[in-house]
Amino acid sequence: MTTTVTDTFIIGGDLQVRRLGFGAMRITGPGIWGPPDDREGAKRVLRRVVELDVDLIDTADSYGPEVSEELIAEALYPYPDGLVIATKAGMRRTGPGQWPRDARPERLRECCEASLRRLRLERIDLYQLHSPDPKVPLEESMGAMRDLQDEGKVRHIGVSNVSLEELERARAVVNVVTVQNRYNVADRSSEDVLEACERDGIGFIPWYPLATGDLARPGGPLDEAARAHDATPGQVALAWLLGRSSVMLPIPGTSSMGHLEENVAAAELELSEAEAEEIGRAAAG
Repeated sequence: MTTTVTDTFIIGGDLQVRRLGFGAMRITGPGIWGPPDDREGAKRVLRRVVELDVDLIDTADSYGPEVSEELIAEALYPYPDGLVIATKAGMRRTGPGQWPRDARPERLRECCEASLRRLRLERIDLYQLHSPDPKVPLEESMGAMRDLQDEGKVRHIGVSNVSLEELERARAVVNVVTVQNRYNVADRSSEDVLEACERDGIGFIPWYPLATGDLARPGGPLDEAARAHDATPGQVALAWLLGRSSVMLPIPGTSSMGHLEENVAAAELELSEAEAEEIGRAAAG
């Protein structure tokens, strides 16, 4: 398996991005609540993201709330050509670590227009439903997303935290170009959704991509591969994800400059087929 930072994916047929992106959730305060302790440091991390040729930044209006989007605009506007900023709507924040859902059509419209203002954009390249709302028919939420797209406020639409059945319902309403679900070497519960994305050329954005579970234990497959490549288990986990599927778009996030550079370097890591298969077997077992 050979994966490099130059490997790309085309989102929606016209947005080409490098497959290793950046998740901008952790540049906020503890509990993803409020501003970071070091606001200028967070902006330096964002600028370094672009310097490292990462061109997909994923955020959400609920990160902070609002803080992540504000920091992205403060640090990077006017945006460099080719930078894709993906954001999400459909969650409210009532406190640190609290994420109640609210995907009513009127709320999604309100969120979109606020995100456009904060990000200083005329159109959001990739707008994602953060999570289906059990109190709102999914078709109504996706219909609101479609209306925003028809009005030119949204270029492409994605969904997040969906089952395979929910993905198909969403696709019956709009052209879904990405899915963002929890997926990593230790948690492959969205395997069926990933397979559907592979089949139909939909980008799959795994959140919490660095989780390794027991696989990074001393003598475990991630630990052994990390030692063989003079890497960290997290870097091996990212390399495994990139090799798992050509539609995989990991977005590891951090507020640390050193950790950012370590994550991006993982795209250069080459795992052998045997190593990748051993990690996959261990993860499945």
